[in-house]
Amino acid sequence: MPRLTNWSGLILLSAFAASSAAAAGWQHVGNVQRVEKLQDGVELTAGSAKVRITAFRDGVIRVRLAPQGTFAKDFSWAIIESPEPTAVNIEDGKTEMRMTAGRVVVIVKKSPLLITFADSNGKVLLADEPSLPMAWDGTYIHSWKGMPAEESYFGLGDKPGPLNHRNRAYTMWNTDFFGWQESDDPLYKTIPFFIGLQKGTAYGLFFDNAYRSSFDFGKESPDYFSFGAEGGELNYYFIAGPEPKKIVEQFTALVGRTPLPPYWSLGYQQSRYSYYPEARAREVVQTLREKKIPADVIYFDIDFQDGNAPFTVNREYFPHFEKMIADFRAQGVRTVLITDLHIKKDPGHGYAPYDSGIKNDVFVKMHDGSLYVGKVWPGDSVFPDFTLSRVRDWWGSLYKNFVDMGVAGFWNDMGEPSTFQTLSKTMPLDNVHRLDDGTTLDHRALHNVFGMQNVRATDEGLLKLKPDERPFVLTRAAYAGTERYAATWTGDNSATWNHIGMSVPQIMNLGLSGYDMVGADVGGFAGSPPADLLTRWYELGVFYPMYRDHAAKGTADHEPWASGPAHEAIRKRYIELRYELLPYIYTSMEETSRTGIPLMEPLFLEYPAAEALYGEDHEFLFGRDFFVAPVVTEKVDALDVHLPPGHWYDFWTAEIHESGDQISLHPTLAETPLYVRAGAIIPMQPVVQSTNEKPDGPLELRVYMGEDCHGTLYQDDGHTFAYKKGDFLRVNFTCDVTPHGMTITSTFEKNAYQPWWNSTQLKIYGAGADPKEVRIGDQPIHEWSYDRQAHCITLSVSDALKNWNVHLSF
Repeated sequence: MPRLTNWSGLILLSAFAASSAAAAGWQHVGNVQRVEKLQDGVELTAGSAKVRITAFRDGVIRVRLAPQGTFAKDFSWAIIESPEPTAVNIEDGKTEMRMTAGRVVVIVKKSPLLITFADSNGKVLLADEPSLPMAWDGTYIHSWKGMPAEESYFGLGDKPGPLNHRNRAYTMWNTDFFGWQESDDPLYKTIPFFIGLQKGTAYGLFFDNAYRSSFDFGKESPDYFSFGAEGGELNYYFIAGPEPKKIVEQFTALVGRTPLPPYWSLGYQQSRYSYYPEARAREVVQTLREKKIPADVIYFDIDFQDGNAPFTVNREYFPHFEKMIADFRAQGVRTVLITDLHIKKDPGHGYAPYDSGIKNDVFVKMHDGSLYVGKVWPGDSVFPDFTLSRVRDWWGSLYKNFVDMGVAGFWNDMGEPSTFQTLSKTMPLDNVHRLDDGTTLDHRALHNVFGMQNVRATDEGLLKLKPDERPFVLTRAAYAGTERYAATWTGDNSATWNHIGMSVPQIMNLGLSGYDMVGADVGGFAGSPPADLLTRWYELGVFYPMYRDHAAKGTADHEPWASGPAHEAIRKRYIELRYELLPYIYTSMEETSRTGIPLMEPLFLEYPAAEALYGEDHEFLFGRDFFVAPVVTEKVDALDVHLPPGHWYDFWTAEIHESGDQISLHPTLAETPLYVRAGAIIPMQPVVQSTNEKPDGPLELRVYMGEDCHGTLYQDDGHTFAYKKGDFLRVNFTCDVTPHGMTITSTFEKNAYQPWWNSTQLKIYGAGADPKEVRIGDQPIHEWSYDRQAHCITLSVSDALKNWNVHLSF
């Protein structure tokens, strides 16, 4: 939603983000005077400081610095994984100490204390900058690392600009930034994790510190990068690869992965600020259904509320609110409501959230003990102290009325936390937050986790209200690990060609940072997109993990039909493609929930040895099997597409392209270049109007002949947790190609869920001629067809809910 003022020139940057490493005041750690062996590593004494280096698990090493020799209580908002015992061997010499833990060797030079991480073959992966050991200056802490000339850096959440962060510097401080552009920073999220990659070898580093922090990847010096924070502990995790996918898997194991979302949330979502009154909302849903444009969700922004007060309904605008929700649900459209994390200060008027909050002492206090009051959408507002579990329980209970109405999901906005009429755009930094152990911390320490704890409260509250229903929560603000509780989007983007292009590296870096259920506002939030731009964005949005159209007040309509019949037809076709691909998308998201590997992947994640792909900002993988080269520029004289390694089929024409081909295209407005990996087996379905609708027809399997030929289908009921008890279906498909034929095999790994289909239509691409014979099992069949232009054989397997194989002889 739009903000009252754009304080872009007044964003508070970290005082040390651009400071010289040699600035007066830094006290660098000195010489090692003592080495004490621990069960899981070592503790080093260097003057007043102590450094602990421990093996968290095989491939993950933790480093902690205590400048005055006393380590703080060990606590993390992000880390959920417990350490795993790892054999540690310590070799303590005169000038250096070597610690071997699994596949990582840590080498510590003693004079001064410098840390190097290497693999078991001695290859250096990451090392302290020799002239700049770890340092502190009062509460500030910092670390400098050597920066090889060819190393690239990825991650850090939703930073705008290119995919590769080299030669750029960033501040991590959750900030409400309406109208942000390519060089603006900081934005809404703090995910202090990155991947370093050079020549196919990768490592990861997670700096677990929720204070305002900074990362500088060569802007200060071409010789080193650095990171640090204004307070808290120098506490980081080194994650060995060497494969980038292994880094992502290990990091997401540490901080938690995106849970399997409700199936409906992967459909098309319609939103704007705001759909009101009730007649307008009904008109939008009715138009979607009349025009047969598939959709699963409609959002309601703050105008559905009474005076913008959360957990209320404006009965003048929405006289039949409950019936409207039920009517939409009957049409296959679920409702998502915004519930900002502030509460209107409204004593004496029967506003239950405020009255019960005061009674139960749930709101944030100022440093003098008085109630903190900030200006937000309702005017004077108070803020729940989400760092207390009892407050999170109270907040979660506020959703009961909406859940009872049938509301399907909730949108927690303004979680930075955002306030108006202040230069900082947030609450005072000396506000006091209470913790469950009876201690307190000021807002400096908890600002970046405030939104995270808000959506945690929402998520946990919904699970208590409907224990067997997967929650859907959407947030803008986050700290590392917030993906456990909520989906996210890239915030208040703009309706410009620059922003459609930026959305791709932004979402990819979020995925690398553990955040997988992500979208960007299709069409751009701020401003009115030209028709061609909006159509291109509908095409690209198909391949976002979350596909939501959203727009600001005062902008032109963004709905699929907004620009006339020609544009509507294109947009509708791509929304339909999203629904045809839902079996593949849901299968991929289930894998994401287990591995952390994002649905929208940068090319290097699958092809780390292909260095030419490291800087590719706009081409990406959609799962492992689709390669997408979207049009993100206004004028397309020619679009040069650089295919990744391997062979690739054009999705639209079935033309096959050789490994490394450079293709020069002239895509029309209706065309988005889309390719499928040779060897992929893609499950698809007939078009439906919503995920509530049972597809009419067989499951379609598209088999693209090639090496490493396989695919998977995962299905369950789409909304409960029955799958955790084993109630799901997983089918593995393979194909084996020989000079004289091919065999396609379907094997049920788990068959405890009854799917909507019982037959399968096979479309086999890459066949150079009619088959001489086709058999299902041992039985020859004669009902099949061959498309010579597409080189495609089509046939059906009628009894597909059991293991089967199809053999074709050529």
